[in-house]
Amino acid sequence: MSAPHPSGQPVDPARPDNPARPDDAARPDDAARPDNLARPDNPARPDNLARPDGPARPHDPARPDDPARPDDPARPDDLARPVDAGHPLVVARLRCPVCAGPLAAATDARALRCPRRHSFDLARQGYVNLLTGRAPHAGDTPAMVAARADFLAAGHYDVISAALAEAAAHAGAADLGAYPLVVDAGAGTGRHLAAVLAALPDAVGLALDVAKPALRRAARAHPRAAAALADTWRPLPLADHSVAVLLNVFAPRNGDEFHRVLHPAGALLVVTPTDDHLAELVDVLGLLRVDPAKADRVADSLSGRFTPHHATVHTARLPLDRAEVTTLVGMGPSAWHTDPHRLAAAIDALPAPVTVTASVRLTVWRPR
Repeated sequence: MSAPHPSGQPVDPARPDNPARPDDAARPDDAARPDNLARPDNPARPDNLARPDGPARPHDPARPDDPARPDDPARPDDLARPVDAGHPLVVARLRCPVCAGPLAAATDARALRCPRRHSFDLARQGYVNLLTGRAPHAGDTPAMVAARADFLAAGHYDVISAALAEAAAHAGAADLGAYPLVVDAGAGTGRHLAAVLAALPDAVGLALDVAKPALRRAARAHPRAAAALADTWRPLPLADHSVAVLLNVFAPRNGDEFHRVLHPAGALLVVTPTDDHLAELVDVLGLLRVDPAKADRVADSLSGRFTPHHATVHTARLPLDRAEVTTLVGMGPSAWHTDPHRLAAAIDALPAPVTVTASVRLTVWRPR
């Protein structure tokens, strides 16, 4: 992804004398320049090239941040380019995982550095490596991530994404200043984060995960989503009170760090399975059951730091083929506690398709 201009300000492509952009002349036929919209009546966008003969670009309903939206005539220049780990709106909220100092993009735009010269590489796939020392585990493999991405792309867990998006839209993030930050701790491929960003058109997002294959996808999950390699059990590489909405979906919870980085008026959205989750598969495949004390353990991990605001249960019936069942089992803790050969044989014996219940509890927590 492109690096920010050294000055930190957008270059005015209407200036033919700009030595930094010699090819930035008026190019009415340049379809590769999506920001060249005919907006002569918009004084807030002096960098829009006049294209009187250019057809109006249709609005893409899948892109809520699409600058062609007729109801958004003053799209802020800060979001005029896709957000990545080197974007100023993200870097401003990051902190050095070694000394907790502020980070800034290096002059070559290939790394982030703090005043003490600790340096962290920006991968060409768009994420930044903020992991120090050895990771406790490598996370999901490329094959596991690919299977998970296909499973989620089929819409099987859209019930979770939709619930998170609705909760985030009512969490008051828009009241916490310009460009509120949404962080997904244990983001995986970033699909849930993308859904939340779609519901918050002025927010930027950051996916945190320990698996590089997942982050490569999370960095591309949404035009306003960045990604960072980080272990959420360690101190989070974020400034105090810098996060408006924090997502935690089937992932470990670091209560102390969640409280430190979350804005006092922010919201922590925690998704956990209910007793009915995957109930049709538990006995026949020998999967781990949901701990009856799960809710109590979640509360204990957050007690003293957060207060539960409200909770809702969301359920969907999923028609799955055998390959999707295999992927679904691999996405949960049973993947590490079940004999793979016995599991494969049990899955082969299932009817096709098999209907499985997805049932989760979404709890909104507020900082104390």
